[in-house]
Amino acid sequence: MAIQEVQFESFNQKDTIKAWIYTPIRQPRGIVQLVHGFGEHSRRYLHMILALNEAGFVVAADDHVGHGKTAYDSGNWDDWGDKGYMTMSEDEHNLRKIVQEHYEGLPYFMFGHSMGSMIARGYAAKYGEGISGLILCGTSGIFPHANEISKELKARIDQGDGEVVDPVYLEGLLGWMTERIDNSRTPNDWISGDPDVVADHANDPFNNFTSPPNIRSLYYFVQMMETIIGTEWAEKIPSTVPVYNIAGDQDPVGLYGEGVYAVSNWLADTGHRVKTKLYSGYRHEIHNYRDIRDEVEAGIIEFINRVIEAHSS
Repeated sequence: MAIQEVQFESFNQKDTIKAWIYTPIRQPRGIVQLVHGFGEHSRRYLHMILALNEAGFVVAADDHVGHGKTAYDSGNWDDWGDKGYMTMSEDEHNLRKIVQEHYEGLPYFMFGHSMGSMIARGYAAKYGEGISGLILCGTSGIFPHANEISKELKARIDQGDGEVVDPVYLEGLLGWMTERIDNSRTPNDWISGDPDVVADHANDPFNNFTSPPNIRSLYYFVQMMETIIGTEWAEKIPSTVPVYNIAGDQDPVGLYGEGVYAVSNWLADTGHRVKTKLYSGYRHEIHNYRDIRDEVEAGIIEFINRVIEAHSS
């Protein structure tokens, strides 16, 4: 595996995005662009990246504005800029152009987890042409409390408080997510049933899950959620893009499967080929559970291979 580190100016015109292109040792068969979730960074997916490399795929991944090495190097964790809720999707588009310049003509897939799946869904609605397939992991349907919190955040922005950091809104958005976990030890136990994974997440200096973005940035996050719901969203994605939608059935982000199936139904109702798989008994980060991560990765690779084979036949 060869690793190329790249950087480019964010769509917000103030941050420098840090990104990496991981290349397999054999002739690549395709490209997978990996889009990480809220409060984490792309190198938490190294196990998956290695599996994709071993299967012959180039992997491109960046750390979003306010996240990971992008934020670590700049010291800017809480301000995602003032260019709107599509900022992260536009940054993903810049990375896509960079990697496709290096590997022109290869089938192109996008994998997004959690907030990354929301970014990928918004991205596919705007830039879906040329995407060979879309993998959604730990996605959501209609996110609880998002609509009312959006209104509160907009009111604060209108009052001139956009750059204020106020944890009450992030707590309102995510604070309910351990309600179904008996004897929850931390506010982030919904991430995984493996306490080592939860502890590793908490101890990672490139993570910043509990420190909220400023009011304007959190408003963009909630706006993103609100623009990727219903058949009105799904019909913007080219019907030629097949979708693999996976999650744990104990994941509150996907409302324990209900929201995951809602997304799949929106896609199916608008003519998309979509396969849905729920992992019974597992929470949010199915790709980081040590007992099923190989299975999760194998399912993703099988989906990609089927798409490539269908296009070549």
